[in-house]
Amino acid sequence: MAENEFDFVVSIEELSARKVVKRVDNTHSSGGHDQPVVSTFEAHEKHSTEKVISSTDSSWENKLERLMVEEEEQQGGDPATSHKPKIQTVPPMLRGQKNFEKYFEPRAVSIGPLHHGKPKLQVAEKYKPKLTKKFINNRSTDNGKDLYMKIWNNIEMLRDCYDEAVTRNWDNQSLAWMLFLDGCSTLQFIHSFVTNELKIFKIKNDQIAFAQQDLFLLENQLPYQLLKLLMNDDDREVGNQNDEEKKKNKYEESIRTFIRMNVMAPKKYMHQIDVNMEKKQEPAHLLELLQSALIYQPPKKKQSQSKRKKPDPYRNKKKLDCRISYRNVQELKAAGIQLKPSSTSSLKDIDFNSLCFAGYLKLPQLIVDDSTGPLFFNLIAYEMCPDNIQTKYEVTSYVSFLDSLIDNAEDVKDLRSANILENSLGSDLEVAELFNEIGTDLVPNPEAYMKVKAKIQKHYKNKWTTWMAQVCHDHFSSPWTIMAFSAALVALALSGIQTWKSVFPDPGPCDNFCKNMTL
Repeated sequence: MAENEFDFVVSIEELSARKVVKRVDNTHSSGGHDQPVVSTFEAHEKHSTEKVISSTDSSWENKLERLMVEEEEQQGGDPATSHKPKIQTVPPMLRGQKNFEKYFEPRAVSIGPLHHGKPKLQVAEKYKPKLTKKFINNRSTDNGKDLYMKIWNNIEMLRDCYDEAVTRNWDNQSLAWMLFLDGCSTLQFIHSFVTNELKIFKIKNDQIAFAQQDLFLLENQLPYQLLKLLMNDDDREVGNQNDEEKKKNKYEESIRTFIRMNVMAPKKYMHQIDVNMEKKQEPAHLLELLQSALIYQPPKKKQSQSKRKKPDPYRNKKKLDCRISYRNVQELKAAGIQLKPSSTSSLKDIDFNSLCFAGYLKLPQLIVDDSTGPLFFNLIAYEMCPDNIQTKYEVTSYVSFLDSLIDNAEDVKDLRSANILENSLGSDLEVAELFNEIGTDLVPNPEAYMKVKAKIQKHYKNKWTTWMAQVCHDHFSSPWTIMAFSAALVALALSGIQTWKSVFPDPGPCDNFCKNMTL
């Protein structure tokens, strides 16, 4: 497509010049010559509010009635949509933490309305029209107008995917254009990233790396419904596809691959991870898709009938002792507990088993690099959102559990030695400080890893196993101590034999002659 034919995607200068019509909140509509004109509806709302506040005649009854009506409306909502979390800011309890801005502020690109227009993010804006044009060439049958109309016709539904405060200052036209440009450019960026074609847009490697991280920030999310609208097959592309290709949209496949590439696990686990975008309740955004991939557990093999009937002593959760009295990996090692990698990358795949006086704690392998902190922080922030009522705090619980094991650099070193952590961040101390920082003030699911904690605590409190483990650690921790102990045993055995021979010597020839004479 020639450049002059592309008259639908405007330049970034023209986009910046577009006026954003603000929706004025009632609380900011009083006084000042620079305030926008308040609509009749807003003026009526303000007048009604003032009347209720100033009323003294049975005002509590009116408030109670409204409260009950609002509660009934919330309970009567569609279960499939009423519990889907909206895109919003990071919860205040996390945002208020010192130096946490580095985890939720985008560094390269703004996606969506929350950080739109920030001066420090303008460098990336020049790439959005280029990426959007490429996406339109691949997906549109009408120079992009058909794609834009999909968004315009569903703008109220898309607006409802955001918290009301996020889109309050955006009118429908400005919001639709921003979502169109960000949605198309995001999908094309992901596809080009997966296929290693971003070089045609002349995007530098450092910008690519930061943009990749920015796509998983809570405040930088686009509704998955928006991406789905843009990815829906059109007539031109469907005509050139066979039946198998129709089932697998290349942009959907790129999203699946992109999610797998960001699960912070070794590549050998990528084939195990199921990124299900067609489940009963579709994801809210890419961040939720990443969360699902991180906690996904492949189906286990069927156990034999005898194993299934074996009673589980940890079945009654009410009687489990889940109090943690150990402080770090060092104390677990002293109690004879060894670390081993799990068989999957799922954050839920944590287990503990005891054998004689030794214990084995299995943990999923994890790659720690510059993206680990922002990813975990934003996943935790998403689980802590007030309207995310269906969450089970899987990521929060995992980070909290890992934080209970890591106290200092020595703990990280032991986790590395056990092939559980791969440190691509820096020193072991930096990794320890990272988990100690993001693990502060977390409230995990009390039932998460309950059996594992109970098993560890039972083993840790057993004085006999702890003593035997300490003996093994002190005397059998290296080949030299084992050799010395073996030599001592041999010397002791030889000394015992010598003592026995001196007390009970073997009979000589004279002894046999005297014995025969007495007979």
